[in-house]
Amino acid sequence: MEINIQSLEQIHEAAKQFVQNMGDNTVFAFYGKMGAGKTTFIKAICEELGVKDVITSPTFAIVNEYRSEETAELIYHFDFYRIKKLDEVYDMGYEDYFYSGAVCFIEWPELIEDLLPGNAVNVTIEEVDGGARKVTMEEAN
Repeated sequence: MEINIQSLEQIHEAAKQFVQNMGDNTVFAFYGKMGAGKTTFIKAICEELGVKDVITSPTFAIVNEYRSEETAELIYHFDFYRIKKLDEVYDMGYEDYFYSGAVCFIEWPELIEDLLPGNAVNVTIEEVDGGARKVTMEEAN
């Protein structure tokens, strides 16, 4: 599936479209260059899922936990940009998150690819002409 975002004003409509296409999937691996808009898009998705808390990048914390005020479901937002070795991810107990049944949004998944569940959905965000973004969702095989 592909979602096109022409401007920041359209991000919530794009996030709504994303949520409608999440299905029963829980682990989403967000790929994209630095500055592509991964955190901004995940923030909009969390808001569409009913998160009312302030949503920030977990760059230093590695993981932020949110709860939807509409469904009470947990949402985990990971940023593995600063991970230097996989032992750090093992030490944080990644399995407890990835296999919890809670929604997990993962930035910089390429740094931990060997640990991603086989059913993770790959989400690619790329900048296209004029600052627009193209979001592509595809289930991993």
